[in-house]
Amino acid sequence: MNQPSTAKHPTPAIPRIVIEPARGWKPLELHDLWRYRELFFFLIWRDVKVRYKQTALGVVWAVLQPLGNMLIFAVLFGRLARLPSDGIPYPLFAFAGLLPWTFFANALGSAAGSLVGSTHLITKVYFPRMIIPTAAVLAGLVDLLISLLVMGGLMAWYGVRPGGSIALLPVLLLLTIVVALGVGMWLAALHVKYRDVRYVIPFLTQFWMFATPVIYPASLVPEQFRLFYFLNPLSGLIEAWRVVLLGGVNGGRLNWEALGSAAIVAVLLLVYAAYDFRRMERHFADLV
Repeated sequence: MNQPSTAKHPTPAIPRIVIEPARGWKPLELHDLWRYRELFFFLIWRDVKVRYKQTALGVVWAVLQPLGNMLIFAVLFGRLARLPSDGIPYPLFAFAGLLPWTFFANALGSAAGSLVGSTHLITKVYFPRMIIPTAAVLAGLVDLLISLLVMGGLMAWYGVRPGGSIALLPVLLLLTIVVALGVGMWLAALHVKYRDVRYVIPFLTQFWMFATPVIYPASLVPEQFRLFYFLNPLSGLIEAWRVVLLGGVNGGRLNWEALGSAAIVAVLLLVYAAYDFRRMERHFADLV
């Protein structure tokens, strides 16, 4: 008599994705960003909507922040302190510097807290975590584009025309994004492990602003210190933004050495931040 078989059918293995560091440059795996591009664009759109959700003025805040700072700087540093502005009306001089700086400062704050603010996503589903701080940075482009329109209106009011190098504006914008993304991504990874990073960011941005020619021209920096001064990538970038937008700064001549230094430092920052971010990525779900 045949006995019924008591052998159990093997349970099919459940596929798992294990996030672990790899050797060499493999941790970057930038092709993953393309595979998850739909999620990437969704997160950008989410960050844009959240920025103005339940606000009375909406996108007007994108104009009020740099415009309000410009008015304060124009009174304090333009009229009272009488800082030079390279022959450009000081309100225009300040606003041209505040355009990239405001984008950078806001991107830094948004990116640094983006991982901690996305706990529900990180702990439930796998995707390249690098997408989260990158989306937070790129969402700030909406504010920047709106502020550029205001800049155009101010230039028309003062009768100032852009420089002949205005075609370089997309390049400067890209380099500014690279700097913001490099620093923001690195701070986002640190914030997961050290929650006091959020208290460091306001001090860091305040100190960084005064170490950058936002309210004063780089020509005020003594010659012997300029080599170290332009190691700050935003120094060369903001000076270039002014030349490209206003034309008259430094006689309309770009400081190619400062701009080249800014580009090199920006790329190095991003490469290091991306590598370090992927190295620490395996611990995010446990710590966040």
